[in-house]
Amino acid sequence: MKNYFLILFLILSNACSTNASKAPQKGVAKSAEHVSPVLPGFKSPNPTVLDMNGKEVKLHAVLKRQKTVLVFYRGGWCPYCNRHLQRLRKIEGKLKGLGFQIVALSSDSPTKFQESLKRHKLKFTLLSDSLVNAAKEFGLAFKVDDKTNMKYLSFGINLTKAAGTDHHILPVPAVYLIDKGLLIHYMYANPNYKIRLNDSVLLQAAKAI
Repeated sequence: MKNYFLILFLILSNACSTNASKAPQKGVAKSAEHVSPVLPGFKSPNPTVLDMNGKEVKLHAVLKRQKTVLVFYRGGWCPYCNRHLQRLRKIEGKLKGLGFQIVALSSDSPTKFQESLKRHKLKFTLLSDSLVNAAKEFGLAFKVDDKTNMKYLSFGINLTKAAGTDHHILPVPAVYLIDKGLLIHYMYANPNYKIRLNDSVLLQAAKAI
């Protein structure tokens, strides 16, 4: 499995160095399986997101600080996302040693991700994409169908309350490695939200940049 991801990393890095792949489709896909993520070799989009105080921030202003591990996750209500954030917290020191900051985006409102910061003792940057500007521009946004939304409600998960709006749009979980020049070097996205990028693969990809 590790070799698979490393091979994927090398293929993407080499192929997109000439921007051979077509540009991603922005907007909202009909399902997680139909998203079209921005690929390595492209410049990072510059959507407007919100900081923990609800202030508008252009993403490039954050990415230009240093090399970035940019993480898209569904929300603090998702146990798989929470476990992923905890794993990132444990390797944050190693990533910092490689010159990377961690920036995590979700469709949660600023109030909700403040709860995540406190609950999980996270020190890295969390930004709210409650209006899903970033998810759309990175080609990761998809619409949650009514049946799934009702299922979530039966589990006590209220997407409207989490985002502060009723768009019911989520991002496919993804990880990007972006340099200070805003160039994307690596991308992992999986429509199966239960499968997340292996920590050792992330570290090896970071070392390769």
